[in-house]
Amino acid sequence: MARAKRGESTLKETMLETEVTYTLAHDGKFFLVEHVPARVCRETGEQYFAPETVERIRSAIEGQKPVRVIETPVYEYA
Repeated sequence: MARAKRGESTLKETMLETEVTYTLAHDGKFFLVEHVPARVCRETGEQYFAPETVERIRSAIEGQKPVRVIETPVYEYA
């Protein structure tokens, strides 16, 4: 597989346009945003978001009613 290097055509080959579930922890709360468009590096799994996508996520968390609410168990590691 080609290595991702800035400025080379191989960069595009290592990126996958897809949808992901975005997770965010903020003010002691956890948020999930599903079906978020992202570019994902095939080698590292790192996710990249367009600035307008990040703004839309922020707006959704601040002002929209969630489509559903889930309960999440919390465990202590130590």
